[in-house]
Amino acid sequence: MNGRYLRLSARQLERAAAEPGWVREWLTELDEDEDEAAARGRLHETGRAGPVLDFLLRHHDFPVDVIHGEAELPGAGEWGYGPPRCLTPERVGAADGAFADLPPGALVDGITPAELATAVPLPAGWTDGEALHLASGHYRSLADFLHTAARYRHAVLVWTE
Repeated sequence: MNGRYLRLSARQLERAAAEPGWVREWLTELDEDEDEAAARGRLHETGRAGPVLDFLLRHHDFPVDVIHGEAELPGAGEWGYGPPRCLTPERVGAADGAFADLPPGALVDGITPAELATAVPLPAGWTDGEALHLASGHYRSLADFLHTAARYRHAVLVWTE
């Protein structure tokens, strides 16, 4: 399972809500030109780190569900493992503030590698010894992506493929 994110302006979010097929077509175009999409910072992936990040964020009572999203995008249909879910600009801002209050080192404080490996299946290639370090890196890149979205007052669609 691969966690994916798409950053949308307020106007694009309105269009996506009115025309869910449009946003899927736009995503396909962005996926076909990955270099351009990455350069514009529109797409982000947590890869298979999602379950690990979800466990760590829940452990800290993170106030926004940045791993699964919150409000379902009506009429969008299945995008892999369910429909895409939205983080509104306000919720992206709340997440950005929460990320600022929880630095990557604090994310893994009090969690042992064994506890993490028992709580969630580690992604292929991750060992117990390196899992906390790898999770911190994925956390940092997700925080940076959402910080950019918050700075522009953008919404974010979240889905798992």
